Amino acid sequence: MATSDRLLGYAGSRKNLAGCVCGLAGVGVTLTGAAGALWPLVVAGLYAAGALIAPPERPDTPEFAEEGDRLDGVRADFATLRAYLAEVELPESARRAVTALEALVEALLAPGWVTDPEQLHVLARAVRQDVPEAVDAFVRARWWERFAPGAEPPESHLERQLAALHGELTGIAAALRDTEAIRQQIHTRYVEERGD
Repeated sequence: MATSDRLLGYAGSRKNLAGCVCGLAGVGVTLTGAAGALWPLVVAGLYAAGALIAPPERPDTPEFAEEGDRLDGVRADFATLRAYLAEVELPESARRAVTALEALVEALLAPGWVTDPEQLHVLARAVRQDVPEAVDAFVRARWWERFAPGAEPPESHLERQLAALHGELTGIAAALRDTEAIRQQIHTRYVEERGD
């Protein structure tokens, strides 16, 4: 079943369509007689060339239903973002950074932790705007780099963006940790003073 789904997916892909167009050009060359006895190689070669130069399939950036900074809405949008990130082909180092960022966001979105509206806004912005934009910009830039090499690789920009986002969200986690530590110290002092 999975193999037939992949074949059907490839049949409608940009790569197959570009290959078919180039292969038809090869048939045209063959009909003019220019290919001679090598016509199968000409048609196959042009198909392969078309399939190789076609832009890769890329998943559409997610559409988020929620606009406000309500925790349940951000959680639902985070699930949508995770599905999108699972479809995108990323280099191993960027995939590790995305996985670490996902784990941090998941922990912050657990019930009962983030209640401050400013922190929730930062989380919502990261989920709905920053991460999808960083990944989509990488996917688009990666394809064009084949035609104009020599610039800074798009992977480095993606990794820098993900590191900055991780640092921003780690700041929220540190603030939550500090709040809980202060709360614990206050309760310890209360219990100790009550026993005196």
